[in-house]
Amino acid sequence: MVQKARINLASTDKERLEEVCTELKGIAEKTGVKMAGPIPLPTKHLVVPTRKSPCGEGTHTWDHFEMRIHKRLINIDANERAIRRIMRIKVPDNVYIEITLV
Repeated sequence: MVQKARINLASTDKERLEEVCTELKGIAEKTGVKMAGPIPLPTKHLVVPTRKSPCGEGTHTWDHFEMRIHKRLINIDANERAIRRIMRIKVPDNVYIEITLV
């Protein structure tokens, strides 16, 4: 039975996340391993409502600040050569990567 590597990617910057996904695709094509993904997972929206008025007097107006967290899931056959190349990828600071063997 072939062991698989499941790669979870998360970031607030969608462009950087897609760059890492294309690098992983390129590694899978060069090494010849099977790859499923990147599968887009639901985007998490973190919304923080705050009052516009600092003193609390006046009209009740609110500002809504939002941060979006984009996620991707990639499944790759756990070939030793492919995993070593994946571990050497330079990942930007705002992209979080988690690799688990299934």
